[in-house]
Amino acid sequence: MEELDASLSAIAASELNAFSFLDPERARADAERADVNLPFGGLPIGVKELDQVTGWPDTEACAVFADRTATHTSVMVQRLQAGGAVLAGLTTASEFGGVNVTRTVLNGATHNPWRQGRTPGGSSGGSAAAVAGGLVTLATAGDGGGSIRIPAGFTGLVGLKATFGRIPRAPHAQLGNLTVNAGCVSRSVRDTARWFDVCAGRDGRDPLSLADTDPWEPRLGSFLETLRGKRVAVASDWGGAVVSPAMWDVLSSRIDGLIADFGWKRVDIDTSLPSMGAAWSISGMIEIHAALAEHWPACADILTPEMRFGLESTIGRYGAEARARIESRRSALNERMAAILDSSSGVDFVLTASNPDVAFDAEGPLPSEFGGVHGGAGNNGRLTFPANLYGNPAISIPAGDVDGLPVGLQVVSRHFTEQLLLDIALHVERSTPWPLVAPGSPR
Repeated sequence: MEELDASLSAIAASELNAFSFLDPERARADAERADVNLPFGGLPIGVKELDQVTGWPDTEACAVFADRTATHTSVMVQRLQAGGAVLAGLTTASEFGGVNVTRTVLNGATHNPWRQGRTPGGSSGGSAAAVAGGLVTLATAGDGGGSIRIPAGFTGLVGLKATFGRIPRAPHAQLGNLTVNAGCVSRSVRDTARWFDVCAGRDGRDPLSLADTDPWEPRLGSFLETLRGKRVAVASDWGGAVVSPAMWDVLSSRIDGLIADFGWKRVDIDTSLPSMGAAWSISGMIEIHAALAEHWPACADILTPEMRFGLESTIGRYGAEARARIESRRSALNERMAAILDSSSGVDFVLTASNPDVAFDAEGPLPSEFGGVHGGAGNNGRLTFPANLYGNPAISIPAGDVDGLPVGLQVVSRHFTEQLLLDIALHVERSTPWPLVAPGSPR
C-alpha cells in the first residue's frame, strides 16, 4: 500500500502528463489484498492506453472514442494481475499508436522527465515518462514499428522488442501487418526478464503466439561467456536512417567498448535493406480507417495532424496492386535480414542507434533536420522497423547522453535470442550503470 500511495502522490504532483486515467479506489483495494510473494506482488504499474482493462476507457488515444469503455482485459494485463501487479491507471500514447511523439487532441502533450518540453517519444510515451520519471516502476508498452525501443531510447530505459508472438495479443487479436509486439519499458534488465517470465507463453486465441520458454530471470548472466567472440556489424545508417554525428560519437564509444569487452569480431558486410515504401503506410492506415468507420471524415478536425494527413493521403489507394507490392517488399526485406543475420556467412548482432537524435519537442512536429544533417520524420522508423517486419528481437540499452538527454544503443539479433540481448544489456548495466530515474524525478 505504501508503494501505491507513493506512486499516486508522485503522479498527482507530476507535470509530465504521463497518465490519462487513474483508478485509485480499485488500485487501493487490489493493493490491500496483494500477495507479496508473487513476482510483482503489490507493485503499482501503468497500463498503456492502447491496452484494454475491463471497465476502463478504451480510447485508442483518440478523441473520437473518448467515451468508449473496454469490455475485456488483454491477456498480458491479466497475467500481470495474476503475478500480483496493481494497476494504477492508463498511460498516455500516440493516437492509434501511429507516430513517435505522444501528443494528442484527447490528452495533450506528454513530457520527457529528463527535460520538460521534450517528448518521451511514442507510441509508448506515457509509459516511458512514467517509469523514467519515477511515477511507477514498470508499465506496459507495445512495439509495432519501434514504439518500445524509441521511447526507451529517449528516456534512458531498457526496451526489449521480443521475437514476434512472444506475448500473446489475445483476446480479440487482429493480426494486421504482423508487426505488433507486446512488452514493457523498465529501469533494469532484471525487471524486463521478470516481465516476460510472467507474461509470455501461448494463448490459443492468438494463433501466432509462441509456446512457453524456460524462465529468463533465473538465467540472467548465464550467457556472458557464450557472447564472447561473436560476429557483429556496426550500422550507423541502419534501414537507411541518418543518425546525428553527436549521437553516433557516443554510440561508437560504447560499441567499441563492447567489442573489446566481449572480443567480438567486427565484420564489414552490406547491411543495406530494401525500403517498404508508401505501400506499407497505406496498409497501416486501412486499419485506422476501419476503426473510425462511420466517424470518418466528419471526425477529421479532431484527429492529430499526422493521423488526419495519413488518412487523407491513403484512403482509396489500397487494392490488389498495393497488396502485392507490400508482400513483394516484405519478402525482399526478409531475405536481406536473413542474409545479414545468417549463422554462417552473416553476423550475430547488428549494433546501431535506437533513435536518430535525442528527444525533440513534446508538441512536435516530427523533426526534419537535426545538427545540420537532413534527417526526416521517418528516421526513427527506419532504425527500428526492420525488426518488426522480420519479427526478430531487438533491444534498446541506455548508452549515455548528448547535452543531458539520453542516448539508446539498439542491438538487433536472430529470432529467439532474447537472452543473449538481455545479457549484453546486463553487462552494460553492471559495467557502466545508468540512472534508474531521470535526474530530479521523485525517486
